[in-house]
Amino acid sequence: MTLIDTDNIPAPGKADAALPGHDQAVSPHVQVLVDRCAGCHECLVRCPTAALSLDPVTWTVVADDAACVGCRQCVRTCPFSAIVVEGPQLVASRVTIAVHHPDRLAHDHSETRVGIATWAEALAEANRCLDCPDPTCVRGCPAHNDIPGFIREIRAGNLDKAHEVLRRTSVLPDVCSRVCDQALQCEGSCTWSLGNGAPVAIGALERFVSDNAPVPPIQPSARAAGTEVAIVGSGPAGIAAASELASAGAKVTVYERDREAGGLLRWGIPDFTLPDAVARRPWETLQAAGVELELEHRIEASDIDELTARFDAVVIAAGASMPLRLPVPGGDLEGVWDATRFLTEAHDALASGKDLEVLRRGATLERDSEEGDERGAGRSGPAPTVLVLGAGNTAMDVARSARRFGAKAICVDWMDRQFAPVRPDELEEAATEGVEVRFSTTVQKLEGAGGHVTYAHLARTSQKNAGELPKVLSASTFIEPVDLVVMAMGYRIAPEVAEVAGAVPVAKAVADIPDRRWLGSGILANPSPDFARHQPVGRLALGRDHVRVIAGLPRRERVWVAGDSLVGPSTVVEAMAQGKRAAESIIHHAPRRPGRPRSATRTRVLVAVESRGGKTASVAAELAQQLATRAADVKILPMKDVSAAQLAWADSLVVATWVEGLVIAKVGPARATIEWMESLPAIGGMPVALLCTYAVSPGRTLRIMRETLERRGGKVLAEVAISRRLPEPRRAEALGAAASALTPTPPRHG
Repeated sequence: MTLIDTDNIPAPGKADAALPGHDQAVSPHVQVLVDRCAGCHECLVRCPTAALSLDPVTWTVVADDAACVGCRQCVRTCPFSAIVVEGPQLVASRVTIAVHHPDRLAHDHSETRVGIATWAEALAEANRCLDCPDPTCVRGCPAHNDIPGFIREIRAGNLDKAHEVLRRTSVLPDVCSRVCDQALQCEGSCTWSLGNGAPVAIGALERFVSDNAPVPPIQPSARAAGTEVAIVGSGPAGIAAASELASAGAKVTVYERDREAGGLLRWGIPDFTLPDAVARRPWETLQAAGVELELEHRIEASDIDELTARFDAVVIAAGASMPLRLPVPGGDLEGVWDATRFLTEAHDALASGKDLEVLRRGATLERDSEEGDERGAGRSGPAPTVLVLGAGNTAMDVARSARRFGAKAICVDWMDRQFAPVRPDELEEAATEGVEVRFSTTVQKLEGAGGHVTYAHLARTSQKNAGELPKVLSASTFIEPVDLVVMAMGYRIAPEVAEVAGAVPVAKAVADIPDRRWLGSGILANPSPDFARHQPVGRLALGRDHVRVIAGLPRRERVWVAGDSLVGPSTVVEAMAQGKRAAESIIHHAPRRPGRPRSATRTRVLVAVESRGGKTASVAAELAQQLATRAADVKILPMKDVSAAQLAWADSLVVATWVEGLVIAKVGPARATIEWMESLPAIGGMPVALLCTYAVSPGRTLRIMRETLERRGGKVLAEVAISRRLPEPRRAEALGAAASALTPTPPRHG
C-alpha cells in the first residue's frame, strides 16, 4: 500500500550536504597504491556508489573521485592496505530525534523518546542510507534484520512492505527500536559510523515503520504441523520462539511464573521508555494465533523430564532472574530492595495513579498540590531519598521511576565515568529529570534504625584504567541519609536453570580466526568507532552471532535454551534472535517424543574427518556412500572446517580419525581430533558414530572418543575401527552396521 506520492521522493545517491564542520566544496580523494593492489575485487564489489572500477590492463583498481562519498568502505575491506581516502564524508546531517520530558514528573509515565515525527524527516534520514552491497549494519544487528531492504521500502513510500521486511527477522521491531542500544549494534556498524561519522538513524526509522504500520496477524503454515513444543518463559526469547513455531503450524504452550506475560518487557522497562500498550502487543498477537499461555506456573528443574515426556521439544527461555546483591553490612535491613521488586511495584503504582508506599516513610507526597519543585511532586515534607546502587540501564530506570514519585534519586557506581559501560543518552535523560549520578563512589555499609535503613556510608574509589578493578579510598568517606536503597547492579542465571542448561552462561566470544565473510565485510577493520563509544562493534557482533548459532543446538535431548538462560543477562534483541534460532532448529529437525510417529524426512548426517595421508578420508567416503543409500543427506568436511552452524544442521554426526602414538602403547585419536572434540559446543542427544583407521592397533582410541563426546552430550550408537589390512567385504560390513545404526534413528533426539 503506497501511502505518499512517490514521485516526489528524492532518489537515493550522493547526498548534497556534508557533515557539519566540513567544507562542501571539498570532495574526497581516493589514492590507489598500485604496487599493493592485487586486483582481488574486495573493494570494488563492496563500494556502495560504484566509484571503483578495474583497469583491464594492469588489473588494478581505478577510482572516480566524483562518485566517491568518502565512506571509506574500500579502505576497510582491502586486505592489502592499497587504498587511502582523504577528505570528508559527503552525507546529509542526521535527523534530530526529539526527547519529551514533562514539566511535572509526578506520576507522569508518558513516553520520553518520541521518535521521528513526519514523513519528510523519515525520507530525509532514509536517503542517507547508501544501500551497501555488503551491509555491515546487518551484521551488527543481532537479529540480522534486512536494514537496507526496509529502508529501501521507506524511500518507496511503502510502510507495509517495510514492516514486512522487518517482520521476516524480528517479532519485536516496535520494542527493539525503543530499547536497543543501537550505537553498539546496527548504527555503530553502519558504514558511516565505521568511517567515524554519523550513522543512519536505523532505530528511529524502524520505530517509524512499526508505529505507523499495523501488526500483521500470524498466518500459520504446515512446516511444523504436528510438532508440540513447551516454552518456559514469556520474555523476548520465549516470544520469538513461540512466534516462529506458531507461524510454522506447531502447537505451542508457554509457561510463565508471573501473573502477566512478557517478562522483562512488562516489569523491567518503565512505561516512559516502553509504553504498556507496546509491551502487550506481542502476546496479544500470539494468543490470537492460538498459543496457549499458562500464567503463574513455575517450572522447576525437576519438571523438565516431565515436559520432555509430554512435548516433542522444550525451549528454556527463562530470564536471568536472580538479582545481584552487594554483600555489605546492613544489606538485610528493611528498605533495601532489588531492582526487580522496585520496578514491579513502581510499574503497578504508576499505572494505577497511586503513590509507592515505601516512599511515604520519609515524606508525605501530595501529588495534586500546586507547590513543590518544578519537576517533582508537590509535598508537605522533605523528599524521600532513594539510593540506587549501579549506573547502568536498570539503575537509570529505577532512579527515573523514583523521581516520578517525588523522591530524590542518587545513583552510585564504583567505576570511573570514562570506563563505565553507560549509555550517554540514558545519563542525559536521567540528569534532565533530576537524577544525581555519582561515579567513582561505592557503599561500604548501610545503617538502620528500628530495622529500617536510614544511612548509607559511602566511599570514593580510584580507577586508572578499564582493565583494573576500582580501589576504595578508605580515607574519603561520607554518610548519606536514605529512605530506600535499591540494588540495581544486574542479574544472574538461577541455579535451577543452570542445572537444566548445563555449562552456562555461554561466552559471547569467538576464539579462532573469524569467518572470511566477516573479515571481508570490513566490520572488524575499525576496532572502536567514535559513534559506538569507542567499543569494538565488530567483535561484539561476532560474539553475538556465535551464541545465536549455538542457540540452534540442543543443550540436552530435545531441550533447547535461549536468551538469558543461555548467555546470562542479555539485551532484548539478542534474546529474541536466540529464541528465533532455537525455534528454527526445532522446525528443521522435527523432533518427536518417544511413541509418536515421526515425519518421513531424510536423516542429515555430518561426517567430520581428520585425515593425514588420505586413508581415513577414503574410508569416511565409503561410509558416506553407505549412508546415502539409507535415505541420508550427507556432508563430509575436514574437522577444522566444521562450525556450530553445520552441527546445528545435522541430525547425526560421524567422527572419523586416524590413530596416533607409539606402536601399541599410548595410542589414541590424533591430537587434532582430541582438540576438536574438546572444543565442541553442547550437542545434546545427537546420535554419533565413531570411526578410526589404524595400522597396528586402535588401542584406547574409540574409548577416548566416546568419553569425550558423551561429555559434550553426544549419544554414541556405533564404533568402528578399520585396519589397513582389513579385507574389503568385512570393511563394507562394518561400515554398513555403523550406517544402519544412524539412519533408523529419528532425525533429532527422538
